Amino acid sequence: MTKKMGADALPLNTILAGDCIEMMNSLPEASVDLIFADPPYNLQLRGDLHRPDNSRVDAVDDAWDQFASFEVYDRFTSAWLKAARRLLKPNGAIWVIGSYHNIFRVGTALQNEGYWILNDVVWRKANPMPNFRGKRFTNAHETMIWASKEEGAKYTFNYEALKSLNEGVQMRSDWVLPICNGHERLKDDSGEKAHPTQKPESLLHRVLVGSTNPGDVVLDPFFGTGTTGAVAKMLGREFIGIERDEGYRKVAEKRIANVRKFDRDALQVSASKRAEPRIPFGQLVERGMLRPGEQLYSMNMRHKAKVRADGTLVGGDVKGSIHQVGAALEGAPSCNGWTYWCIRRDGKTVPIDIFRQQIRAEMAERPI
Repeated sequence: MTKKMGADALPLNTILAGDCIEMMNSLPEASVDLIFADPPYNLQLRGDLHRPDNSRVDAVDDAWDQFASFEVYDRFTSAWLKAARRLLKPNGAIWVIGSYHNIFRVGTALQNEGYWILNDVVWRKANPMPNFRGKRFTNAHETMIWASKEEGAKYTFNYEALKSLNEGVQMRSDWVLPICNGHERLKDDSGEKAHPTQKPESLLHRVLVGSTNPGDVVLDPFFGTGTTGAVAKMLGREFIGIERDEGYRKVAEKRIANVRKFDRDALQVSASKRAEPRIPFGQLVERGMLRPGEQLYSMNMRHKAKVRADGTLVGGDVKGSIHQVGAALEGAPSCNGWTYWCIRRDGKTVPIDIFRQQIRAEMAERPI
């Protein structure tokens, strides 16, 4: 799965070995739908951190999180964000996660590079690590910034799917999810944490369900142990990972190899009515689902109208679309003809919207 980038092709479902900026600059322009980035936080830790029992906390003290100054970190941030923006399609978007150590600097860099911030989302950790020194608040959250490529750009937002995840309530910008622990926490050959800041799959599940569609390409320039790739594979998205640490790459490869993609039906999510393909009423007539001359009835059975060959209706002295005729007969300013009209078939009342949904289902039957 790991490979060095050479050819001018999109290396789907692979982990590229090397520096993230160099690797991104080698990929085709405008080729990626979404970027999820978990860059170094530049924690600037001073000395070891110990618990009250004097045991040492396995904190983030790796070389990749060390920067000589804020200026050096800012240059690095601007450089990778510029490279990332070149890769995004016009309707692409980016998520960047960070802590109070770096996220404000990242937010400034995002705006300076031309991105348009859509939301900041607070990941409130259900089980945060305590503040062992007792000199500050328990650091119980991280912040994610979601941004489009530029102001006014279109982007994917599966509002209804996120609402369904939240038991029918509009998804808020504060997400209460546990940190990665237990069976999900990956270990190295010595039994230690494989990565100090491994993100939980629940977090990436929500991000990808909410802002991508099956088949989309998701890039993670700081791939680590591959949470983004694992969740992308499960959800039927393509991924590209970039990771310079060989140890992390090996853990990610093994992890992703054991992941199974969900079946096609399971990958479908709730969509807004506006997102569904528009089906003209006339198509029902063209396809013989309804015949010219057939009688339609209002659901309250107070009115009726006849279907005409061009997909319009005539009811009394009113002619027009299923919506216009319904509104006129009810004396209402507007009417949704799809839910207003029905037809009698075999002694049963059948809403005409059944036929529209049948056509939509046929249109959706395409391999992912």
